[in-house]
Amino acid sequence: MPQYTPPLRDMQFVLHEMLNVEQAFKEMPPHADLDADTVNSVIEEAGKFAANVIFPLNQSGDEEGCTYVGDGVVKAPKGFKEAYAQYCEAGWPSLSCDPDFGGQGLPELVNNVLYEMLNSANQAWTMYPGLSHGAYAALIARGSAELKQTYLPKIVSGEWTGTMCLTEPHAGTDLGIIRTKAEPNADGTYAISGTKIFISAGEHDLSANIIHLVLARLPDAPAGTKGISLFIVPKFIPNADGTPGERNTVKCASIEHKMGIHGNATSVINLDGAKGWLVGEPHKGMSAMFIMMNGARLGVGMQSLGLGEVAYQNSLAYARERLQSRALTGPKLKDKPADPIIVHPDVRRMLLTQKAYNEAGRFLTYWVGLMIDQSHKHTDEKVREDADELVALLTPIVKAFITDNAFESTNLGMQVFGGHGFIKETGVEQYVRDARINLIYEGTNTIQSLDLISRKVLLDGGKKLMKFGKLVQDFIKAQAGTPEMKEFIEPLMDIGDKVTKLTAELGQKAMKNPDELGAAAVPYLRVVGHLVYSYLWARMAAVALAKPEDDFYKAKLATARFYFAKLLPETAYQIRSARAGSDTLMALDAALF
Repeated sequence: MPQYTPPLRDMQFVLHEMLNVEQAFKEMPPHADLDADTVNSVIEEAGKFAANVIFPLNQSGDEEGCTYVGDGVVKAPKGFKEAYAQYCEAGWPSLSCDPDFGGQGLPELVNNVLYEMLNSANQAWTMYPGLSHGAYAALIARGSAELKQTYLPKIVSGEWTGTMCLTEPHAGTDLGIIRTKAEPNADGTYAISGTKIFISAGEHDLSANIIHLVLARLPDAPAGTKGISLFIVPKFIPNADGTPGERNTVKCASIEHKMGIHGNATSVINLDGAKGWLVGEPHKGMSAMFIMMNGARLGVGMQSLGLGEVAYQNSLAYARERLQSRALTGPKLKDKPADPIIVHPDVRRMLLTQKAYNEAGRFLTYWVGLMIDQSHKHTDEKVREDADELVALLTPIVKAFITDNAFESTNLGMQVFGGHGFIKETGVEQYVRDARINLIYEGTNTIQSLDLISRKVLLDGGKKLMKFGKLVQDFIKAQAGTPEMKEFIEPLMDIGDKVTKLTAELGQKAMKNPDELGAAAVPYLRVVGHLVYSYLWARMAAVALAKPEDDFYKAKLATARFYFAKLLPETAYQIRSARAGSDTLMALDAALF
């Protein structure tokens, strides 16, 4: 049977030793009184809920899956509804929400920590409240006062859940060609008609109402993305007293049978003149959608971080217990018929790869969470602006780099288990299946790569990338007098220099042939991702070097050395691939494939 223990010690290391959140919160008036002990207490309680309530439902939920009963009715796996009720009763949906609507007003960073643990415990279950948080973010930013008062208190409390209805059978990434229509009604509402597919948590029995945020076109909409509007379409139209009222004509036609995340209802949603309310301005739905999408992309990074962590914990436990063959340097357990497989170099390579990717991913996602808080609440306008630009730069890294790495990590977890990993009983193969979707939805990793190189780097002349580069240079200068840091600083300087040169080279090529960006985008993101991780690992190594006698820091330092020696060299291949150009990809006529 699989196991999961929230990695509280490493979480606290990132929060307090790397990010110094107590001091950071003092510069944000809404959180100025929030201290380290309170943060620790919250995440400890969150860990208990994740490990004790939803983790035991992960395997059973995967095996049972969701059930389409008929006539639009879907039931989640056994125990999911009861666990969700406990989640709401404990106040977890409201953790980082606005107190004006019943929220607790804690930082988004603390919510990120909660979601790491929830995703480790049960990604499919976590998607139900996770999608609601995206709906909350869009409404708080773009909704009218009336819509906020009607819907936000219910979403914040968890009584009602939310979805994002974007994709259509013919339109995934290219939302500019969606066909769902919105016809104005005499009462100021709209009649929404169309079909949406791949809607996570689109129908279920966990909450009393489901609030769909739907992209659609008004009759006078211009073509393309400039003609998209956003509408709120509730499953049940709220009564004046806030209770669910008349059943709206939005219905689940079917649920998908998928490779993974079986416990989440991925739905086909039909809208047949369903009553909806405009969110924001007409034809301005894309900006509201990006609020949801950017939040979702960060959320998918948290999903993969969670899966990478739980896969590592289980493969590590197995490697310590599984006896198989003798160590190449001679028997380690002479009283046993064989040694535990953790003595073998390649098993250690797999475990350290998981560990290195998880710990850097944790630092990255928590740092981005802190910068989101700073971008909204810091007293200094320059800090808010810098944080916002860095979040924009790092969002595709969080989504694509972490999900790529976590899929590798879950696969390595299965490999550590060997044949036993391929069997359902151990639970490891589920992590591989669940992790696979994270590379696809909320914008495929290729889309993230194109977004990074074209929009986040080249579009502003490299301004955001240079802002990150300054952080790296400032850190390098600060470590100039520490000889022990040379082994980390030199490769960090090297990869920074290579990214600068590669970016300039690709920018020049793209001006002559835009296909050059398409050919180089994926390897480019891998290289920039490693630059980010190199910076984060060097920072962690600097802290660990100061406490050489403590086992926690010994492990941190050893993992840093492994990262620079064994994982960073991937960039040599990726740089060469990025520079290889588009000719070998585009020369072959499509008919000859």
